Amino acid sequence: MNRELTLDDLVMAGVALAAGLLLAFLLRMLLRWLGKHATRTRWSGDDVIVDALRTLVPWAAIVGGVAAGAALLPLTRTVGHNVNQALTVLLIFVVTITSGRLIAGLVRTVTQSRTGVAGSATIFVNITRVVVLAIGFLVILQTLGIPIAPLVTALGVGGLAVALALQDTLANLFAGIHILASKTVQPGDYIRLSSGEEGYVTDINWRQTTIRELSNNLVIIPNGQLAGTNMTNFNRPEQQMTLLVQVGVGYDSDLEHVERVTEEVVAEVMAEITGAVPEHEPAVRFHTFGDSRIGMTVILGVGEFSDQYRIKHEFIKRLHKRYQTEGIRIPSPRRTVMFPQGAAGIPHQREAMTAEVTELAP
Repeated sequence: MNRELTLDDLVMAGVALAAGLLLAFLLRMLLRWLGKHATRTRWSGDDVIVDALRTLVPWAAIVGGVAAGAALLPLTRTVGHNVNQALTVLLIFVVTITSGRLIAGLVRTVTQSRTGVAGSATIFVNITRVVVLAIGFLVILQTLGIPIAPLVTALGVGGLAVALALQDTLANLFAGIHILASKTVQPGDYIRLSSGEEGYVTDINWRQTTIRELSNNLVIIPNGQLAGTNMTNFNRPEQQMTLLVQVGVGYDSDLEHVERVTEEVVAEVMAEITGAVPEHEPAVRFHTFGDSRIGMTVILGVGEFSDQYRIKHEFIKRLHKRYQTEGIRIPSPRRTVMFPQGAAGIPHQREAMTAEVTELAP
């Protein structure tokens, strides 16, 4: 020390420390009040900013109070330097953690608010957080007087070896970035792979993509495999889709009547069933003279992929009931078997045939 430590020095240092603690408490209360008002706004980014400042600002006030108290004490140059360096490192650490949370939260907010951008892509959030923490770590080393140039050089050489050892992991990482950047798949999309897996994409992280099937089972697919497979995305270019239902009526049916009744059922289902598209125009297309029926395709509008099962179920029930009311017959499959003269079958084999087979002997 340059001089003896007195009671006045301790009192002044205690007052400075208490002032820092009081200021930290008041600032935290102010930020809590701001946080309540931030929740009322439409933009969620202000919630992230206030939450990050709620950690940084009180700690900054405490560090300032400790630094002011240390400056009032008769410390030697070495002790004072060590105290200031320790407080600086502590402040940089708090700023780094807070910045990581703030930037990662803003990235998550942006991706959730923009159409066509990953809604919950943790790969971007994790990469952002790691970059911020790495920068903060290098700044702390520089503050402590540790040269970072040799460390960066060593990390570069070691990174090459790590890259060779982690080829699959890095391939999945860059495949995930490519998938998100190209916007071919985003969380929330319903996809079907050529290998048969299908479901809603719930997350795309640095290594794998998670798909939730309609049965609520999770399918984990490496990003490299997802990027290299044939895939159908049922949410792009738009979420609405058409559902084709095959129907057949008898040859004795009035096709004009059949078309009119079917379109009425379609319009009814589109207007009343949840998940249907009310503005969808009813469409019925006859296309085939079958063995025992005239085939037609009914085109329905569906809001999203999972709605098709409920809409198809309700449409078939209502159409069947309406056909029965209107006297429109849906024939069962029948086949005519011809037995030429001199090659008649054995009598008891003929009797074993089902009633749906008609025998003709010219």
